Amino acid sequence: MTKSPKVSAPEPRNDNRGDGSQDQAKTNVVDAILLGLRFYSRLPTGETGHDRFDFAAMVRPLAFPSLVIGAGPAFALLFLTVFGMPPLFAATIALGLWAVITGAMAEDAFADAMDGLFGGQTVARKLEIMHDSRHGTYGTLGIVIPFALRVFCLGALAAAAPLAAAAIWLGSTVLARSGATWIAHQLPPARADGISAQAGSLPARSCYFGIGLAVFVSFFLMVPLGGLGRWIVGIAFATIALILWRQLLVKIIGGQTGDTIGAAQLILEIAILSSFMFGMGQ
Repeated sequence: MTKSPKVSAPEPRNDNRGDGSQDQAKTNVVDAILLGLRFYSRLPTGETGHDRFDFAAMVRPLAFPSLVIGAGPAFALLFLTVFGMPPLFAATIALGLWAVITGAMAEDAFADAMDGLFGGQTVARKLEIMHDSRHGTYGTLGIVIPFALRVFCLGALAAAAPLAAAAIWLGSTVLARSGATWIAHQLPPARADGISAQAGSLPARSCYFGIGLAVFVSFFLMVPLGGLGRWIVGIAFATIALILWRQLLVKIIGGQTGDTIGAAQLILEIAILSSFMFGMGQ
């Protein structure tokens, strides 16, 4: 099958992307939080747009947009489980709500990454496939398998302790979204176009400040109900998964793309949830 490149649609003012301008104006914290909400979700944030896409500024307070984005699905998991729904059913509905709120951004990125990384013979062809909005066999499995893994992880956690499951899931999304930006700091863009290329290299200060804030927030979400030991193991699982993902990207395409950063978010979330499931699931 011949794959066609993704076609860029006209940019609305309140979209999930900026125009890529690299001027030197500072982005304040409130604007950075709004930018994070717009980039990572479909939540309403008003009609005023941003003059540029300031990835470095957006990453620093990213834990706060992550809390807002994840709160609704986490509450849905808790509510449905407490009021008698089977845990797997509740987890499926909560993840469906998550997909609506986020626009299934990480899921789409993971699918595109799977198609590109494993579906082409040369680096150029892999990047071309990854840039295509359609999904092949690898991409389809890249949607189904991660969704199923999260359903079973959340279902097992909710069956053991619904409130803990909601808090752990919310904390895992905060950690995963900020942690995935480490790929943008560690690796150069693999191609000259796309959001990753527009954003440029992520400065160390922005990257590690954002990750540190996410770790701090996740501590208060996950430790009281999940336990300090399990939280530490979850971070260890996520760290190992992230390093392995970086090494795979270096070997296959020699850099990163927006899709591979989005895929990292999903990988980290699954790694963290899995670590807690082993400790709490029935």
